[in-house]
Amino acid sequence: MAIYAVKGELSRRLRRKFIMLVQKYKDMLSGKSVIRQLSEFATARGQEIGYENVFDYSLGNPSVPVPGEFTDVMLRMLETRETSELHGYSPSLGITGVREAVAASLEKRFGIPYRKEHIFMASGAAGALAHAFRLVTEPGDEILTFAPFFPEYHPYVDLTGAVLKIVPPDCGSFQINFEKFEEMLTQKVMAVLVNTPNNPSGVVYSGETLQRLGDILRKKSAEHGHTIYLISDEPYREIVFDGAEAPCVSRFYDNTIMCYSFSKSLSLPGERIGYVAVHPGCDGAEFMVPMCGQISRGIGHNCPPSIIQLAVAEVLDKTADISVYETNRDLIYNELTGLGFDCVKPGGTFYIFPKAPEEDAKAFCQKALKYDLVLVPGDTFGAPGFFRMAYCIDTEKVKRSLPAFGRLMEEEYKGRA
Repeated sequence: MAIYAVKGELSRRLRRKFIMLVQKYKDMLSGKSVIRQLSEFATARGQEIGYENVFDYSLGNPSVPVPGEFTDVMLRMLETRETSELHGYSPSLGITGVREAVAASLEKRFGIPYRKEHIFMASGAAGALAHAFRLVTEPGDEILTFAPFFPEYHPYVDLTGAVLKIVPPDCGSFQINFEKFEEMLTQKVMAVLVNTPNNPSGVVYSGETLQRLGDILRKKSAEHGHTIYLISDEPYREIVFDGAEAPCVSRFYDNTIMCYSFSKSLSLPGERIGYVAVHPGCDGAEFMVPMCGQISRGIGHNCPPSIIQLAVAEVLDKTADISVYETNRDLIYNELTGLGFDCVKPGGTFYIFPKAPEEDAKAFCQKALKYDLVLVPGDTFGAPGFFRMAYCIDTEKVKRSLPAFGRLMEEEYKGRA
């Protein structure tokens, strides 16, 4: 009997231990992404009235087709290359020829002497960020980012053991709030995370903003006696409007780790392919990419698909037809500002972030649902009172949605934003 009692106690202890181990993920179930919840609502509503009648601006899922060149490359490789080359495991750091091609492309575009030793192939920007955070922080270290920000940064950072701190926004321009930033740039900060062009605001950080950021980081690194790394999240780098280019963040600060994805530029979000590019002048650059290979062993983001690595390497200078997004931006921006909304005009991405016509943006977005307008309140982006629209939808549908905004404003707000 004593043996069975001991076994029973061990079993109870193991169950308690198991619950403790997974509790943080269990707790996350009650904090599902607001964006995903709204996307699910839009899908369910579409089953009732036809999805073509739901003006779903919730999810940033690219809507334009992949470039024809990418499809051609895929077909040619499938017809001519050995299956083991296309479908076998890649080296842990990525396929050598692909890393060389990415490095050469970056050097040509930005004048920074990248080599394959500075490139690590990753499963999209999320995978790239997962590696970058672990390269330069330990549990308890702080990472600063700037509101408005992508809400998933919290689980991305928090589950490494580091602590994400949010610099309040400059709601007039959505450039960096430097006064608050310098106040928060303490000894505990090991990295700063930037996202430009920005999700959710669509704002592109100016060269002046990035120069000032680099100057502050150099000064504070010297004061604190340790390097403060800049992690640059760049999945929207190619989606820039009005004939402009997004300034290259890495040009302004040597200790920059670039995290890139082809999801948006080539409309390939489901293929999960991107890279980490460590600036050659970065402190510890010679160790970082091999370290990424070791980080992969622990987090499972290792060996992204070989066939997709090989395909993107042949279309590095191509993009999908991103002019569609600029057309959509203009339609929405003109309509909303015409209705009286206060809004910073996006310089890129496929997002717009207007101020709601009442202080409680959640209440506004709830009212919008009555008109089958699915909008995302800005609270989880660190900017209460604003709302996000992801306008990566068909232009025809954008045009059909505009009268709904007029009805919303007239019936709920007496026509005044």
